Amino acid sequence: MTERLAEISARIEGVRQLGAVVNAMRGIAAARAQQARRQLLAVDSYAATIAAAIGRVVALAPPPASIARASGRPALVLFCAEQGFAGAFSERVFDAAGADLSASDLFLIGSRGATLGAERGVNAGWKSAMPAHTDGIPKLADCITEALYGKIATAEIDRLDAVFSQWRPGGGVHVERRRLFPMDLSVFPPPRDRNCPLLNLPATTLLSGLTADYMHAQLCNAALHAFAAENEARMEAMASARRQIERQLAALQARQRLVRQDEITAEIIELAAGETAMSDVFAAPRAAARKAKREGGEADRG
Repeated sequence: MTERLAEISARIEGVRQLGAVVNAMRGIAAARAQQARRQLLAVDSYAATIAAAIGRVVALAPPPASIARASGRPALVLFCAEQGFAGAFSERVFDAAGADLSASDLFLIGSRGATLGAERGVNAGWKSAMPAHTDGIPKLADCITEALYGKIATAEIDRLDAVFSQWRPGGGVHVERRRLFPMDLSVFPPPRDRNCPLLNLPATTLLSGLTADYMHAQLCNAALHAFAAENEARMEAMASARRQIERQLAALQARQRLVRQDEITAEIIELAAGETAMSDVFAAPRAAARKAKREGGEADRG
């Protein structure tokens, strides 16, 4: 019985340690998600500034000449999970891409997603890990942009979409698909005033640089959304794990109380049985002495 109680106590301690690990992972995920949301505000402001500049320069640049080029393949930038314990995060991204996975050049971000993609037969020509901290997102966007423009320059790809996850409060993870190339210049806001900006570069050169910067900003935006959504999903998974741990801990503690009560009851019964046995041991000689005394008295009277 004592051995069973020690075993249950050891299991309770193990579950408590697991709960501490889960709480730590949840806290880390919360901090990272909050940091990503703050940086999204800065990236969105940066992208809006570039969009306003493009809107001004488009009016000054001549319309782009149509260039005959060989038909290229579509490309997808897939932002998947970097680590585990995030539920079906990467699966949703692959499902959103659907049949385009086999018909497109793939740029896959996220180590965990790359592992899952290999299991599903997804062949990505370019892979990269998602940075552990948001400070590494601009560097990641630089690497993606460099790889993309190399393929765009050689006409290997003719259109590009980013597939990434966003976290909606109360709605969970939502996968979005956003067109990055070719860029529709008509969507950029026209200037509110008619004052021509002072240019130190030809309008076409400036427009080319601004559109490259805008694509970089859009990649940063998608990466930060994916980073925040992965950590939000991990927080949700850890919250579910925490609830399961609490249920398991409560069951073990109830079992511990029952075993302890059984152990105490067994000890009381054992003590009572011992007391009865001792009473019987001392009672036998006393009964024999009383019997002998009675028999002796009867002999004297006879």
